Amino acid sequence: MSGQKPTSMRHTPVLLNRTLDLLAPALDRPGAVVLDATLGMGGHSEAMLTRFPDLRLIGVDRDPQALALAGERLAPFGDRATLVKAVYDEVPDALAEAGVDHLDGALYDLGVSSLQLDEADRGFAYAQDAPLDMRMDTTTGITARELVNTADESELVRIIRRYGEEKFAGRIARAIVTARTTAELATTGALVDVIRSAVPAAAARTGGHPAKRTFQALRIAVNEELDVLERAVPAALAALALHGRIVVLSYHSLEDAIVKRDLAAASRSSAPKGFPVELPEHRARFRLLTRGTETPTEQEIAANPRAASARLRAAERILEDPAPPRTGHHTDRRGA
Repeated sequence: MSGQKPTSMRHTPVLLNRTLDLLAPALDRPGAVVLDATLGMGGHSEAMLTRFPDLRLIGVDRDPQALALAGERLAPFGDRATLVKAVYDEVPDALAEAGVDHLDGALYDLGVSSLQLDEADRGFAYAQDAPLDMRMDTTTGITARELVNTADESELVRIIRRYGEEKFAGRIARAIVTARTTAELATTGALVDVIRSAVPAAAARTGGHPAKRTFQALRIAVNEELDVLERAVPAALAALALHGRIVVLSYHSLEDAIVKRDLAAASRSSAPKGFPVELPEHRARFRLLTRGTETPTEQEIAANPRAASARLRAAERILEDPAPPRTGHHTDRRGA
């Protein structure tokens, strides 16, 4: 582990001030509870705990290394910070472990973390030769090495095209299957060489690093990121108390499409088209706090190039969910 630099110097939180400002109305009050569902190295969490002195934070991450580093960073805040090893869709379990039953704020900073990119032996970065792993939780699940060496060609095409939006998915998948008949693809460098051989030279010159989209696709597949996100946003919305707020930072179109869909659905009436009266159960439970997505400024991107692809969306709960219908035996006491 490269531990020479303090954690605060290894990680610059993306869109930090805007995130804090959006969450402030929900968090700047006694007893407020916030979920940092993608804790990473704790940059956003540290800033929230510093700015809001009465805040309690639940920090969730599936990466044991991230939890250890964030734990050191957040230690000065004592029991105001509770860290839980979990995947970010496991909101009810994380809240139960922390002993709370609601949230006033939730933050999702999606994608691969600075820690995972910077630690060469994690296998996330195509610019460094390392074992082909890509697991966010190195204690469980299949590795990228297992995936590229066992998946059939059609499955590789599906993964690379769907999750990487790579137009040369067929050529890359075919090259992987051919290469692994000679020797197992065990390192990021070996995989990059195969991808380079499959991508036309002209496209490689103009489209950025030829392995970028394939590495993104494999990482998403290995960690089931989109499947998790499909469950994560609804889980967080359900846990938010009245006037609670959620902020989500996404880094590619597939993530953002899921976030956009879920926040939009929660923020519009569910009344059937042409229905004459909007019943209480049809009213929107949330309101959007951003018009479309918000993006980093040129100054922030210059200071932190990893912020360049960030897209921010946010919403606030404005209405409680309807109470579930009563069940069981009912005694009519009228006239008793």
